[in-house]
Amino acid sequence: MKNGFRQSMAWLHTWAGLIVGWVLLAVFVTGTASYYRADLSRWMRPELQHVSAATDPAALAKAAEIGVAYMTEHAPNARIWFIGLPRAESPVLDLFWRTKPGTPPGHAVLDPVTGAPALMRDTKGGDFLYRFHFELHMPPLWGRWIVGICAMIMLVAIVSGIVTHRRIFADFFTLRRDKSAQRGWLDAHNVTGVLALPFHLMITYTGIVTLALMYMPWGVTTAYRGDNQTFYAESGQITAQRPAAGRPGQLAPVGPMVTRATALVSEPLERLSVINPKDANATVVAVFEEPHGLSHAHPQVAFDGTTGAVVEVLQGGLKPAAETFTTMVGLHEAHFAGTALRILFFVCGLMGSAMVATGLILWSVARLPKPGTQPFLGLRLVQALNIGTVAGLPGGIAAYFLANRLLPVGLVGRADWEVYAFFCTWALAILLPLARPQRRAWVEAMAVLAMLTLAVPVIDVATMPAHPLRTGTGDAALFLWFDGVLLALAALFALCARKVGRYQGPGANRRTATVQAPRATIAPAGHQAAERHAAMT
Repeated sequence: MKNGFRQSMAWLHTWAGLIVGWVLLAVFVTGTASYYRADLSRWMRPELQHVSAATDPAALAKAAEIGVAYMTEHAPNARIWFIGLPRAESPVLDLFWRTKPGTPPGHAVLDPVTGAPALMRDTKGGDFLYRFHFELHMPPLWGRWIVGICAMIMLVAIVSGIVTHRRIFADFFTLRRDKSAQRGWLDAHNVTGVLALPFHLMITYTGIVTLALMYMPWGVTTAYRGDNQTFYAESGQITAQRPAAGRPGQLAPVGPMVTRATALVSEPLERLSVINPKDANATVVAVFEEPHGLSHAHPQVAFDGTTGAVVEVLQGGLKPAAETFTTMVGLHEAHFAGTALRILFFVCGLMGSAMVATGLILWSVARLPKPGTQPFLGLRLVQALNIGTVAGLPGGIAAYFLANRLLPVGLVGRADWEVYAFFCTWALAILLPLARPQRRAWVEAMAVLAMLTLAVPVIDVATMPAHPLRTGTGDAALFLWFDGVLLALAALFALCARKVGRYQGPGANRRTATVQAPRATIAPAGHQAAERHAAMT
């Protein structure tokens, strides 16, 4: 603390942001895209744009019976069946089952009317970006721990940044583009950080809270002796668990259960969970979409699987701590948001991404070597990671969308190949800058990113005969807003490439004055010292 409290906070802010910045940028970008997770999934399954979901009780009951029949034939020994019923954003029957720990789960997508495999391309859709946001495409335990630790450091970086910038609101109204590169990036970092500061604090804190029981399980472990399901049931988040009887039983028809459940709860029915389906103590749980509001709590109706009798109706009645927790989850995921508020969340997410990106760039710009000297290895590595993350990550997402349109529909493991396209593009964006000068690497990376982003709507129109721009029919709103957003982003990336390519450093007048006045030759060194001081204060 010999440099003072604020200087110590500046040091903490700088290094905390750098160490986890690349992970945080990936989390921010994919999390921002996840606000439109359902729309992305529908765009990546264009075969469904002319399919509408029948969601009346009779149609849902029939679809549920089809799902049970399929599971009975293909997953008779599974311990739990999940039957995702057709909804407006996903008009298919989405089946998922688990057998035992260590065995890969099963998955199938069916037509909810005929029971035949749904005629659509195999893709992970928006779910890939959503799960990457908090698992990084890693084993769930590892991924969630890494993201959680980074989020905690992010919270430290935000608080220390507030302490560091004593002129935080004054700096928000200041953008000095004619000054040094370091000053310009610092101003951009301040503006994007301050403008959405309440959002940054909220989204970081609630993101940690959503996984708090995984990070701090000791209270529940001690009180419930590791029985988490009983904890969730007693707090009102799920229906009470019924242990298996250990003897065979016959599952009753689920159609009447669906009809009864929809009569008891007014919210749209989302899925059925069939627990221990071949046991005499089988349970069928109808799970509904959460009511409109902040709390992310799903109403549920539990049935005795063998008799069809209602066992429990869970609709509201959360305990205070559970109500607080589900409200935090609801704030983070923004399911309650209407069109305008969702756009605001999306824009704030973009500003959060820009805040992290400008912070990363500011670190390397502040440490550029003097003219005529070579950057040290650590700086080259940081610069490559900056370029690979700032430009490579969105480039990987664009490649993910392009693979969805260009890969053969019948390709085996097609969904995995889309993910491979994402990671290969991202890896190339990190490796190639190591062999290029920094300025040229930035220009080339941003130019390629602009071309990849522009290629998505172009390839979309060219490869989709049923595209609304070609036929005038179909889900025009979804395709047009998606293509429009990508065109705007492509223009933004192209502008960034142009600006970086044409940037000549501090104003020409200042350089001219330096040449004409030899006595002022010490000014650049003094200016650099002032800039370093500004960055710290």
